[in-house]
Amino acid sequence: MKSAQLEQAGLDLEKLIAQSLKLATPSEAPLLAWPVVCGSAVAERTRALDFQQGVLRIEVADSGWKTELQALAPRYLASINRYTSDPVRRIEFVVARPGRDNHPR
Repeated sequence: MKSAQLEQAGLDLEKLIAQSLKLATPSEAPLLAWPVVCGSAVAERTRALDFQQGVLRIEVADSGWKTELQALAPRYLASINRYTSDPVRRIEFVVARPGRDNHPR
């Protein structure tokens, strides 16, 4: 019984997030959706930079993270497009420049 309640709560939460993201501007929605689709562990170590011409750019700490996340990009792409009105055609991962104060943790 508890499992069904948790599943329903998860569906309700996803619906609420989707409705909230639909209110964002088309250029902001993918940036706001990124932490939702990638999960908290990845969100803490990455940063959505911008969304232009169907490309969502995500800053990562190093090339290891870049390689790992590129392998997951198709899954992230499918998820993020459930929440955005303008389709994200590609996710580009860029390595943070050394010494930047605002690079991912």
